[in-house]
Amino acid sequence: MTSQGDFHTHSTISDGRLTPTELVDLAYRNGVRIMSLTDHDIVDGLPEAFQAAEKYPDFTLVPGIEMSTDIPGGEIHILGHFIDWEDQPFRDRLSQLQESRLGRAHRMVGRLAELGKPVAWERVEAFAAEGSVGRPHIAQAMVEAGHVTTVTEAFDLYLSRTGPAYVERDKLTPKANIKFIESVGGLVTWAHPAEGGGLDNVDALLAEMTDNGLSAMEVYYQDYDDATINRLKGLADQFGLIPLGGSDYHALGNPRERQPGMIPLPMKQIERYLSLARQRGVLSRARGPAAR
Repeated sequence: MTSQGDFHTHSTISDGRLTPTELVDLAYRNGVRIMSLTDHDIVDGLPEAFQAAEKYPDFTLVPGIEMSTDIPGGEIHILGHFIDWEDQPFRDRLSQLQESRLGRAHRMVGRLAELGKPVAWERVEAFAAEGSVGRPHIAQAMVEAGHVTTVTEAFDLYLSRTGPAYVERDKLTPKANIKFIESVGGLVTWAHPAEGGGLDNVDALLAEMTDNGLSAMEVYYQDYDDATINRLKGLADQFGLIPLGGSDYHALGNPRERQPGMIPLPMKQIERYLSLARQRGVLSRARGPAAR
């Protein structure tokens, strides 16, 4: 099943393999008509994405971002949509987080060398191109060096949170991240809530984040099966959240990855999210017919 909306995508500006222009073009070819670019801790791809979207008069681009959030024993990710991405204090804080990502990447490359799996920093930078260096770029360098056969294997064996090459970086608590996004008028969505720790502590986290301003949760995500979707949809209804969806597309070629729009996100939920943005007075930050 395909959807006209996709609220979670990544470009070369963070850790995706498609430029913002290529991403918009692919999304449009796939039938997506409302898309959000949500690169990690960075908004520098939005100008190019907005320009690319101008080619399609029936296409709407929503300015977004994805942020990492610390919780006891792990991390979760949250998405900000309809953000005032040009706000200077917001961008200054993002620059600090990007510096933290770069330092973490250097330390992870050092740990890989200690583990007998060296990769050249120059190759990591080359995979990142003009974007912010992240773990997927280290994983790609590991594949090229012959240490692993796939990016997924690199994460599973070395780069995941419990992997021997993992290094922590500067992150915010769920409350601080929600307030950070709200400081630039953004609507907040919990990304892929069934990942990592699974569904065991979802209820407690939802209660905390909803109290602090959470608006939606990602129910329709990549290869979530019907049982997971139904469980998450029930939780979204219980906590008064909009069940949203995104492909989380990076173009990394992982088996579970879905292209933009290749998710069962119903149009009804897209319209609910746009209506909420209109009520909050932030819909105009998107560009395209759905923002009018």
